[in-house]
Amino acid sequence: MIPWSVFLVFVGASLALVLLPGPNHLYITARGLAQGRAAALASAFGVETGTLVHIAAAAAGLSYVISRSATLFGIVKWAGVAYLVYLGVRAFTAKDGPGAEALKPQPLRTVFLEGVLVNVLNPKVTLFFLALLPQFVDPAAGSPALQIVLLGVTLLLLGLLSDIAYAFTAGALGGRLARRARALRYFSGVVYLGLGVATAFTGRK
Repeated sequence: MIPWSVFLVFVGASLALVLLPGPNHLYITARGLAQGRAAALASAFGVETGTLVHIAAAAAGLSYVISRSATLFGIVKWAGVAYLVYLGVRAFTAKDGPGAEALKPQPLRTVFLEGVLVNVLNPKVTLFFLALLPQFVDPAAGSPALQIVLLGVTLLLLGLLSDIAYAFTAGALGGRLARRARALRYFSGVVYLGLGVATAFTGRK
């Protein structure tokens, strides 16, 4: 089983991911502004359904890499370090973009499916599963696939809470998102850089 100390660090990294405004949040906000709360919630649940796709893919592929090849694990590890540092630097240097634009109203089923697609194609989530999540998996602690599923579901639940918060306040987020984006970026930047440094000095057990 994953040690609690490792699990709590993963929760911190996941919070940084879900708090940082990205394509998922912008889509949910845009749907909420265009169609109201129901559409925003439909898009939120669609987004996290897309996370299930990432979890399944990671459990199927990464578990083999982690358990079978120290060389491949090392490649994944250093790719994760590079990605974390990149995210941290980008968080400090990126310019605040405009708020989400209104979208054309769509049936809730279509909104849900679009949310799934938005998350499946979200590079930030994809790289999180490929580069960061494996750092928290220890083959000696049990099945790597089961650990990946547990960590992935944790990310999903945290993401769902964040998405629902955006959905319920979508009507007011138009101006507030721009004012708060900088503080959220700086917070995320510190967390990502810290995790990058910690990962660089962490060896495989």
